[in-house]
Amino acid sequence: MKVAIVHNQESKTLEVTERLKHLLEQAGIQTDEQQPELVISVGGDGTLLSAFHRYTHLLNDVRFLGVHTGHLGFYTDWRDYELEELVDSLQTNREQSVSYPLLDVRISYVDDKPDQHYFALNESTIKRSNRTMVADVYIKNELFESFRGDGLAVSTPTGSTAYNKSIGGAVIHPSINAFQLAEIASLNNRVFRTLGSPMVIAQDEWVEIKLENTEDYLVTVDQLDIAESNIRSIYYRIAKERIHFASYRHMHFWHRVKDAFIGEG
Repeated sequence: MKVAIVHNQESKTLEVTERLKHLLEQAGIQTDEQQPELVISVGGDGTLLSAFHRYTHLLNDVRFLGVHTGHLGFYTDWRDYELEELVDSLQTNREQSVSYPLLDVRISYVDDKPDQHYFALNESTIKRSNRTMVADVYIKNELFESFRGDGLAVSTPTGSTAYNKSIGGAVIHPSINAFQLAEIASLNNRVFRTLGSPMVIAQDEWVEIKLENTEDYLVTVDQLDIAESNIRSIYYRIAKERIHFASYRHMHFWHRVKDAFIGEG
């Protein structure tokens, strides 16, 4: 097995990373940053998002695993004091994995600039810097609504617990192969009307957000900020590719939700 390690720069994380490297070497597990079979993220959920975007070109060949140096996150199953047990699991349970849906994001432009293509593990958002955003929302090439407001957020099932939840979106189990469109402070009055509710879009459908021609849009894809001009529209759909997590001890989804938002009471 070939393993790559992605980590943040916090002092505790650096210490944990060095211990992990030592244990992997003792176990005879090879490290390979270019063509890994397993990517271990050491840090938090943000670190795992960075690891995902670093290895999107290997999605069909690589699995991800998270070691959290704080409290458990949505993508991190192992704690920093469980490294010995983790390395032992790598040696004895090599092939187990669970896969989750990803969001396929394509940005097209009004000029001759080539389309930009991204994958999102959590969500993508569209906003304007300091004015009301105006956009037409199409579902399967049919106009659904004309939106006016602060912006729109499109999330995966695993991302439904992140920014999507904070703006009133539903929490969706990742076994459901769909994505969610949620409004950010939409403007609704006698002149402008939108649905005003989050929508769950099926896997065989797609959404196109056609934007008003202006130059101050900010598009995010997970933690990536994309400040672009001359954007014509943004397409969203469930990707054919999926992310695969090593499931040596994978915590089920609703346990994660309870742990994050409710606790033991």
